[in-house]
Amino acid sequence: MMPSRQAGHLRAVHPLPAGLPRSDPPDGDPRALRDVMGRFATGITVITSAGDTAHGMTANSFSSVSLDPPLVLVCLARTTAMHDIVVGNGGFAVNVLGAEQEEVARHFASRGRPAGIAQFDAVDWVAGPHTGAPLLAGALAWLECALGEIYDGGDHSIFLGRVVGLGIGHGREALLFFGGAYHQIPTTNIA
Repeated sequence: MMPSRQAGHLRAVHPLPAGLPRSDPPDGDPRALRDVMGRFATGITVITSAGDTAHGMTANSFSSVSLDPPLVLVCLARTTAMHDIVVGNGGFAVNVLGAEQEEVARHFASRGRPAGIAQFDAVDWVAGPHTGAPLLAGALAWLECALGEIYDGGDHSIFLGRVVGLGIGHGREALLFFGGAYHQIPTTNIA
C-alpha cells in the first residue's frame, strides 16, 4: 500500500510486519535517517572536477538517471568545497572505485588532504579528454559529465550531469559502503 501524508510526515497505511519495531519520523534527528540509510549498500565513487581549484571527493550518492539522453546525478552537500567547484567549472567526472581502492576512497574523504591539484599527488590519474577532470587509475569505470540542471535537495544539491565521455577499467571487484564500513564484492559475472 502507498504511504499517506499526515501533518507533514509519511505514515504507512498498512500495519508493519510482525516483529518490526515502530519508529517515529526522523524530523530533527538526522542521525536516525543516516543510520537507516546506512543499511542500503552503495557503490563508492570519487567525484572530481578540473580547473584552478581541481578537487576530488568520495561520494556514494550517485545514480544513473537516463540512457537517452545519457544522464546521471550526484548529490553534494551545499557546505562542501566540491559543490561550488562543480558549479564554477560546469562539469565533473565520476570515478567508480574498485575493491582495491579503499585507500583512495579514504584519501578523498579525509579533511586533512592537501587542497587543489596537490590532493591528486597521492594517486595516478589522467585528465579527462572532455572535461579535464581527473580520471583515477584503477577505477572500475568513469564518466565525464557536463553540468546540466541543479535541483534543490534540502541541505544538498542534486546535480544532473549529461554524460560526454565514459570508459570501463580492467577491475572485477567492487568497493561498497554498508553499515558505516567499506566492503568488497566480486563482480566476476560482469562482462
